[in-house]
Amino acid sequence: MKIRTFQPDDEAAQVRVFNAAITDLPGFKFAAEADIRKRTANLAFDPTTRFYAEEAGKVVGYCTLEPEQGRVSFPWCDVGFESAAPQLLEAAVQSARERGLTQLFAAYRRDWQPVLRFFTDHGFAHTRDMINYWLPPGDSLTVVNSSQVADQLKPEDLPALAAMGQGVLRLPAAKLESYFFGNPYFPSSSVRVLRAKGTGVPFAVGLGIENGDYADVRKIDPLAPCFRLGAFGTEGLNTKRVNGLFSFLVAEPDRTITAALTLLGALSVEMTDGSVNAFAAQCSSDARHLVGFYSRYFKEQGRFPLLELAL
Repeated sequence: MKIRTFQPDDEAAQVRVFNAAITDLPGFKFAAEADIRKRTANLAFDPTTRFYAEEAGKVVGYCTLEPEQGRVSFPWCDVGFESAAPQLLEAAVQSARERGLTQLFAAYRRDWQPVLRFFTDHGFAHTRDMINYWLPPGDSLTVVNSSQVADQLKPEDLPALAAMGQGVLRLPAAKLESYFFGNPYFPSSSVRVLRAKGTGVPFAVGLGIENGDYADVRKIDPLAPCFRLGAFGTEGLNTKRVNGLFSFLVAEPDRTITAALTLLGALSVEMTDGSVNAFAAQCSSDARHLVGFYSRYFKEQGRFPLLELAL
């Protein structure tokens, strides 16, 4: 068995292997060769992040590494060549170590038990879930502390945002300005802050996304391992753009309810073009005070597990 990295025209073999391997898994979606070729044609594509198992000149399995995100795929293999899976995973893990990564994660549907079991059998731990929420049309919220003004985010607010986002945000403080003020998928005006009286220092921040071209939360698969654009804790990841996404952070957990309701009320007023039919949210299960708010005021749609490996 030969393990190698990407070569031109591997796309067809990759799609063949994947589409054959997933047919017994619930909620599967076939891959399209055109989509794979679009990614490999990108100037930023790194061929050393894809690993292929080859037997007698034929590709019989593959695994991908996304070093910028620290994400690794399941090693998909042809029937009869499942023994290549550990070798493919080890090639990706070794590459991650050589790149200086200290942690990898995998994310798949919770009902893909053979896939999840493979990762736990190879040292990954199920550390938390990403929980998807929505707020159905017609459900009303009581906005409290309406006298509190929700101000627009300013660059000088970023240190306070970074501090309240410790343990949630994925990006270092140095990269937050480009994320919030240079993001092509939502304007900085989508972010609002609540400031402490006297000091003006933010004690809560909320983000609301309105774009009628983005997905309707009522029509997407809530079990799919898709991170939602704008949800705090998904920075730097590949995300699904969902219309009506609301997310927030708060410096003091005991102010969670009042701050979140005030921010949601202010942001909902800004969503004025009529395209938001329901609010969406996503939150990591280990952010307990945030989960407490969403569980109380939103409805859980579904969740997917995150499995992590320390390198």
